[in-house]
Amino acid sequence: MEYEKIIKGEFISRPNRFIAEVLVDGVKETVHVKNTGRCRELLTDRAEVYLSVSSNPARKTKYDLVAVKKGDKLINMDSQIPNDVAEEWLRKGKLFSSDAVIRREVTYGKSRFDFYIEDSGRKIFLEVKGVTLENDGIAMFPDAPTERGVKHISELISLKNEGYEAYIMFVIQIEDVTGFMPNDVTHKAFGDKLREAEKAGVKVLVMNCKVTENSIELYKNIPFLH
Repeated sequence: MEYEKIIKGEFISRPNRFIAEVLVDGVKETVHVKNTGRCRELLTDRAEVYLSVSSNPARKTKYDLVAVKKGDKLINMDSQIPNDVAEEWLRKGKLFSSDAVIRREVTYGKSRFDFYIEDSGRKIFLEVKGVTLENDGIAMFPDAPTERGVKHISELISLKNEGYEAYIMFVIQIEDVTGFMPNDVTHKAFGDKLREAEKAGVKVLVMNCKVTENSIELYKNIPFLH
């Protein structure tokens, strides 16, 4: 996936979850943050950030904050991009056949799932989680308690028990990581439910991404460190 136009800025502050103050060519701009998570370890004082320039003149903010430099690592923190990146990868036949029927945002019962796939008689539900938290080369999820995430995993277990195939894919929005683990310190219930799901037959996929200033794409499998 590529962004149309990217410029560099310098992070100043984050007044609320949705906006940040960023210096762009020496001018303070209010920008939209495409990630409502805490991201405190990323959006630090004077951090180098990358902004997508909107082509919509009617918008209140001209820029979207989509990536940040953390040390020597470039991290894409656009929470809307993991599903697009996953779809692009799936449609290349990387996980299922190139003839697979792939649908997004499919409702089953009272729940909505990121992807529903049919492939040569197989019926598959797949959930995607974007990951931006990293510590010493290990990616972790979640960065804040997520009861919604626990619910999603429970629903995948139920689907597996009903005879469907069920997948959860963690899209690590960083290239330079060596493994992934649930963030039990922040939300142990999520980690416990994820390990339970794997034992129940839900397939856990962990993939990092090649990230540049103006693009992101799935790259390779990363070990799941239970």
